[in-house]
Amino acid sequence: MSEPQHEHNDAKQYTSNLALVAVSGQVGCLTLVIIFVALLGGLWLDRFFQTKPLFTIILLIASVPVDVIAMLWVVRKATGKIKSVPKDKS
Repeated sequence: MSEPQHEHNDAKQYTSNLALVAVSGQVGCLTLVIIFVALLGGLWLDRFFQTKPLFTIILLIASVPVDVIAMLWVVRKATGKIKSVPKDKS
């Protein structure tokens, strides 16, 4: 009789793992996009104002708190969508 309960726990753990993988993938891609935009924006501003590494360094350093805030936002939004499964009374 414990076999269906064991399968239910495995399916629940599998679903939970998939949700964690999806959130991790979103956060990783978002981090790369933010850093890439900061790098390209800094290089463009440095070329435009002819200040070789100044804007690139400033934008890359400024992208760190932006990235942390974006990661927290994505994780909170994703965890807010996760619904708990009611426990069986049996």
